Amino acid sequence: MIENQVLNAIYANGTNKKVTLSTLAHKGGASGKIFLIQGQDNKVAKIYHHTKKSSTNRKKLEAMLLNVPSFPDFKKEGISYTQIAWPEALLEDDKGFCLGYIMPLINMSTAVSLDHLIQKAVRRKLNLPESYIHRVFAAYNVVSMITALHKCGHYIVDLKPSNVYVYKENMMVAMIDCDGFSIQGEKNRYPAEFVSEEYIYPEGMELGCEDMGEEQDKFALAVVVFKLLNGGIHPFSGSPRKADEDMLTIQDRIEDYHYAYGLWPDKYQAPHPYSIHEYLDTKTLELFERSFTKGAVRPSSYEWQEHLWHVMHNLKPCKKNPDHAYYLSKGCGLCNMEDKFLNDLKEIKKQREAPPLIRGMEISAISTETVEKNKQEMQEKSIKMQNIGYVIIAVYFIFFALFYQLVLPIKDSIISLGIGVQAILTTLVLVGIRSLISKYRKIVPILRDKSVIQMLQVYAFICMLITVVSINDIPKNIFELAK
Repeated sequence: MIENQVLNAIYANGTNKKVTLSTLAHKGGASGKIFLIQGQDNKVAKIYHHTKKSSTNRKKLEAMLLNVPSFPDFKKEGISYTQIAWPEALLEDDKGFCLGYIMPLINMSTAVSLDHLIQKAVRRKLNLPESYIHRVFAAYNVVSMITALHKCGHYIVDLKPSNVYVYKENMMVAMIDCDGFSIQGEKNRYPAEFVSEEYIYPEGMELGCEDMGEEQDKFALAVVVFKLLNGGIHPFSGSPRKADEDMLTIQDRIEDYHYAYGLWPDKYQAPHPYSIHEYLDTKTLELFERSFTKGAVRPSSYEWQEHLWHVMHNLKPCKKNPDHAYYLSKGCGLCNMEDKFLNDLKEIKKQREAPPLIRGMEISAISTETVEKNKQEMQEKSIKMQNIGYVIIAVYFIFFALFYQLVLPIKDSIISLGIGVQAILTTLVLVGIRSLISKYRKIVPILRDKSVIQMLQVYAFICMLITVVSINDIPKNIFELAK
């Protein structure tokens, strides 16, 4: 039985101390459970589920005890907030098996994952602050934490919003499960244990999490910052440009660098319709461009830290909505996005309220009498157009039958143009006839018959050919050439 078990705590300076486990505080995750410690209200013990990796766990924990990131507790109004649950001592049983470690207690009832902070509906449900500045501040605290880890050579690898917590009252970081990070020891590196899709950098698709390091963190960090600043939208999500194209997963889009919010449009997808990326600071967009486009040098966590510090101190409060803030002269992107959203809702409501139509007719207007009336009107219209078509064809035949007589007054002018130009003009006339027939064939029923169309075109061609031959006296000229 683990509760009330006495274990040996070994600290970084080599000192040993007996500690007694108390009640189960949390079932924990895949690696172990969390227990309270008797007499230490601000400490807890993580006990691994299995002792098979005792030796490996010990070496990794020893490396963590000797290489501690500089990220002290945050204090406000007399309350201390632990920001990282870093091991303070490893725990072993009487047989020398490494069973787990001691770490600072993080009161998870006062903290939420970044996932909850990112989504507006969840913020409302949990009574989280709606202020945009809070999300920028949370982003700054996350990158600051990662900077402290990177200075020690440690990498999170499985970095994503659900694995990062912030205190609800002040947006300070609360980082847990640090033993799953990639840890830099004195001589060896102890790899990470997990990595999650939608946050794997493109060049790392063929790698295992044990081979990932700073590039993975830089990519995943940029994704987290993008989601915090842009209403939870993933930088590789968007609206596919072609409805019949295969729907790619987010990780597939990452692998193919389908970033839709950069300087150049992406061929696969357009930006999310409610994205405010165009209203972000120009330098922010540049850092995202470097993070997500092929061949660019991704910004470090420290570069993000410096930039977000600048952003926090240059945000302008929105006069229309005190929860909003905006960058420079671009205006309030949040207001513009909300206006667009409301307009879209009005349009959807308007469409729902409009009576349904069938072939342009309201369903309520469709009755037996109405259908019969419309059918009769369509038949009368069809007969009328058919008669008009007969008249037009009759005029057409008469016109081309008299075509030679019509052009006789300008015979000399036509002859002066030469046979070549006459042939071109004849071709243009035939093309014009074909174009007119195509334009009106849907209106005039008789023109829907292909044989009629062919007959009209052939008749016009023969009449014009006879005219050209006659006015140029081609048989006579051929005879003279034969002499």
